Amino acid sequence: MPLLTISSLQRSFVSPDGEPKTIVDVPSFSLEAGQQLALRGESGSGKTTFLNLIAGILAADSGSILINGRDMVALGEPARDRLRAETIGYIFQTFNLLQGYTCLENVQLGMAFGGKADRGHARAMLERVGLGHRLDHLPRQLSTGQQQRVAVARALANYPKLVLADEPTGNLDHKNGREALKLIRETCRENGAALLLVSHDPEVLAAFEDVHDFAALNEALKEAV
Repeated sequence: MPLLTISSLQRSFVSPDGEPKTIVDVPSFSLEAGQQLALRGESGSGKTTFLNLIAGILAADSGSILINGRDMVALGEPARDRLRAETIGYIFQTFNLLQGYTCLENVQLGMAFGGKADRGHARAMLERVGLGHRLDHLPRQLSTGQQQRVAVARALANYPKLVLADEPTGNLDHKNGREALKLIRETCRENGAALLLVSHDPEVLAAFEDVHDFAALNEALKEAV
């Protein structure tokens, strides 16, 4: 069985004129354990909504999202939160770091949601991403590239089976973006995690052997044409 299996997944929102608008309509999608796959798609195409549905941050209107055999769609919000914390690492484009907490505390808090708070491992993850000398710094005291490294450490600290990355290089310059992508892929390989990354950046997509067009998966995009 694949690590991730999606069937008949739909999510709609109400448009400003009050009409429902389907954003995601994916009949089928799957990802194997340890697989690294990139989804190509333009901004506003629904890629982030797709990842948020997989992560259980958004509730689907219908369909199923099986992660290790458990259906994210069938779960209530508290159970979705637990499954996400235990199984998924999410690397956000905007980092989503807690500004009042240090680098070390950000990683520890991320681990705590999965019931695995371990100060020593949090420290080791930050050292792994080259921030062993920034443990007690707040996010605002870091460069943009360093903040992304904290986000990577936090996402991978719980040894997730599935890592979701939403335009993870979108707020980085060329050099930091290339380094961040290499770090994400290497760490996923070391931990045996599957990686699903979405991007519209041709250079990022060129780094992957396995690239799919989101428009080919999402029936909602075909309907909009």
